[in-house]
Amino acid sequence: MTEPRQQAGPLVLVVDDEPQIRRFLKAGFEMQGFRIAEAETAKQALELAVMRRPDLVMLDLGLPDADGASVLEALRGWFQGAVIVLSVRSSEEEKVALLEKGADDYVVKPFGMAELLARARVVLRRVAQPGAAEPVLRVGRLTVDLARRLVGLDGVPIVLSPKQFALLRVLGAHHGKVLTHRQLMKELWPQDPDEDVQYLRILMKKLRDKIEPDPARPAYLVTELAIGYRLRTQEQLDAVGYAPAMR
Repeated sequence: MTEPRQQAGPLVLVVDDEPQIRRFLKAGFEMQGFRIAEAETAKQALELAVMRRPDLVMLDLGLPDADGASVLEALRGWFQGAVIVLSVRSSEEEKVALLEKGADDYVVKPFGMAELLARARVVLRRVAQPGAAEPVLRVGRLTVDLARRLVGLDGVPIVLSPKQFALLRVLGAHHGKVLTHRQLMKELWPQDPDEDVQYLRILMKKLRDKIEPDPARPAYLVTELAIGYRLRTQEQLDAVGYAPAMR
């Protein structure tokens, strides 16, 4: 009797000139059912992206023949898949620039495989359903019904101001993705996106005070230092082993 054919997993293009990093990523992704293609230069990366059409590109910035940022720009001219940038560089300005050029996420080396896989699954789901946020988000003890504008913690309703819900809605629409301060400002204050970012920080503090079990140690609305904020997914919460304290 013929065995049923298993559906092929998502294809990940790993772009890194360090063989040990490629081996590490290959082993981690293949254990979870992903397929892997490898490139060690910018030229190889763009050629493989055209030929293989990967679902996700894991892109290192320090390539021998070009900066990874130029690869990202070239990809975003036509490529609709997900891109996660990997780098030892931790400059906030560079992270912001790459995110606004189209990177779906940014991970600084060294990194844990569990968190990287969680981020990869998040961006792959988002690419598979462009522009379609889940109607009801559940993260830990938090529930957000985007369609009915209802928020609850442990089943207890939480009343938010219109602006607080607007901030949560934007982050929920990009569930798991870091949004820069400027991206959030453009969504919340479209008439004046260059308004003082301190207004955004104050709004975030008020929102955290209402929905976080421990606002001093946010579980759901996390800060990407000097870059922006993200609403964690359950996978991301599990990957970092965060157990929010009871109120």
